[in-house]
Amino acid sequence: MNALLPLSSADAALARVEDTRLLTGRGCYVHDVSLPGMLHAAFVRSVYPRTRIVSMDADAAREVEGFVAIVTGHDLGGLTLPPPNGLLQDLRAEPTLLLPTQAIRSVGQPLALVLASSAEAARQAAEAVWFDCEAQAPCNDLADGAPVVASVRHHTGDAPAGGAAVVRAVQQQPRVAAMALEPRAAVVRWDGAAGELTAWLPTQTPSRARTDVARLLGLDVGKVRVIAPDVGGAFGAKSSLGPEELVLAWAAREHRCAIKWTATRSEEFTSGVHGRGARLEGELALDAQGHFLHLSAHLRFPVGAWLPFSVLAPARNTARILPGPYRVAGVDIRARVEASDAAAVTIYRGAGRPEATLLMERLVERAARRLGVDPLDLRRRNLIEAHQMPWATPTGETLDAGDYRAVLERAAQAFGYEAERAEQARRRAAGEWVGVGTALYIEPCGQGWESARVTLQTDGTVEVASGSCAQGQGHETSYATIAAQVLGCDPAHVRVRHGDTAHSPEGIGALASRSMAIGGSAVLLAAQDAARRRAAGEALPITADQVYTAPAEAWSYGCVMARMAIDAETGKPRVERIVWADDAGRIVSPQLAEGQLLGGLAQGLGQALLERLVYDAEGQLVTGSLMDYAVPRADDMPPVELHSQHVPTSANALGAKGVGEAGCIGVPAALLNAAADALSPRGEPELDFPLTAERLWRALSTNHSPSQP
Repeated sequence: MNALLPLSSADAALARVEDTRLLTGRGCYVHDVSLPGMLHAAFVRSVYPRTRIVSMDADAAREVEGFVAIVTGHDLGGLTLPPPNGLLQDLRAEPTLLLPTQAIRSVGQPLALVLASSAEAARQAAEAVWFDCEAQAPCNDLADGAPVVASVRHHTGDAPAGGAAVVRAVQQQPRVAAMALEPRAAVVRWDGAAGELTAWLPTQTPSRARTDVARLLGLDVGKVRVIAPDVGGAFGAKSSLGPEELVLAWAAREHRCAIKWTATRSEEFTSGVHGRGARLEGELALDAQGHFLHLSAHLRFPVGAWLPFSVLAPARNTARILPGPYRVAGVDIRARVEASDAAAVTIYRGAGRPEATLLMERLVERAARRLGVDPLDLRRRNLIEAHQMPWATPTGETLDAGDYRAVLERAAQAFGYEAERAEQARRRAAGEWVGVGTALYIEPCGQGWESARVTLQTDGTVEVASGSCAQGQGHETSYATIAAQVLGCDPAHVRVRHGDTAHSPEGIGALASRSMAIGGSAVLLAAQDAARRRAAGEALPITADQVYTAPAEAWSYGCVMARMAIDAETGKPRVERIVWADDAGRIVSPQLAEGQLLGGLAQGLGQALLERLVYDAEGQLVTGSLMDYAVPRADDMPPVELHSQHVPTSANALGAKGVGEAGCIGVPAALLNAAADALSPRGEPELDFPLTAERLWRALSTNHSPSQP
């Protein structure tokens, strides 16, 4: 990775301080936590998507050796899940019981909790519990008449009546799984003498988790401690507490004990939260010179049977990000969030940003073919220019800074775009199916506040405590780098604490590409305050607290170019090359930034080529294991060339922008465009993810209509 901007040349060499501990087996994940005398938990789960409970029989479970107790919805006294974040004004959300007493809404929904003296005994007892149910017809994703949970519309003008070229695109996103290496888990301990509860959770939001547990149990937040130790991946799926964690907290207090639970991989598929799943439809109108006149979009987001905290974020983000980095005279964008009888859907790495990019970039490529112009030239005619920043978008957002033309040209130069097109023509003449795809994207990078505490100790060491926890991003490295640069000390003398509400300040957490832009800014300002006080002669120890609210939202952006070949006999796609230019603002650690870009790219590649969760017509999940759900392997990764540019932003004190979600945003759209370009001699097929060999082979075998009139 070249041309990244560290805080100083010395800091660029700072290796991830987490690596030695984690790579030598000294990490501590929730499943590693073991407490004396703790009980083990297993959940009884529904095998039906929509049913009514008639009766329950737990007699056989009580006969299992080691059985301790069973908890059902009737024991919980009507306790419900926390409400979702009201990001959209017309939210219509009914309270959801932690455990149902009558109505079941999805396969995998927890129906009862079993406690036992061992994990095996808990599983055996759970399997011995029987529910007599009356099955009902399920409401599947995107069904006609699906209940509307919320909606949003951005309307700044109607489509031109005539004289304009109009292209259309439809893209059905499959549901996908976050596939964190560490599944959901919890260890919960009740201290009866102190009246306090401690929960070890692999959560992205320890402070919010503490608040949710305290409210559920009617406790002061000071009586609840949440510890997020090492977390083996999250990607949005661990941003909210589900019914399992909250039922465990209730049971720990009720039975005055410690309880441990770890989800199986099958439970992650059936009852863990999913991502994506939206249906995207759009129309782009252009004049004869190729200028964008109007964008219409109809977006439908199925969200399953219960509503996680951030459930509305993907729909909100998709609607507000469109039309991306382009000037469009008018828009009519409608997004609708719909309930269904399936697992819940929440934010997944990108959370609406990939959806907006996919739809807009497909429309741009189709428009270029319709007009007979090069796709890059069409983009150049319509890009927002650097001198026009800050730019007010038709959806009411403000793009803070950026040079979209420069990142496009940088990617094109590194890709050798003209030479690639010439080589594509040569290979096509030889009978190969080869495509070149481009995607430009913009990425909002978090809003609001975050906290930090910097303490200068008497022994010369420094402690940084952050309200933003980590799930592999490398906060212990990056936050130490920021503090050391300000304080003029060796980063090795800086200890970073996060994830424990007893030792870290209250914060928002790690999500929405905000950890560096906002969390890093809080560390920066706290360190500056501590440095000023030290310089003024204040005696050690010095503790500086900072709650930082970003004055605006930073928007990163980039351009991905990809070459894909499709085997004429089998349809198997082969991604031969990816070149990617990205602007993430001020880079604190080039090593961490590169890791985030490549990790996001791998997940974006998985979504584009491999991953799909499937429910059948009866609401049963048919991709409930890794035998049926494909994920990327090392040999699926193509050659990747990364470039970085840095346009300053004043949206936060550090000048940083988001980087962790970019790969899931730009890469899928570029790969979809590359596949469509490869197939373009056959016309304009509607391609959905994943781009499997079978799907591409069928497209190769069919002549499709050209770009629509």
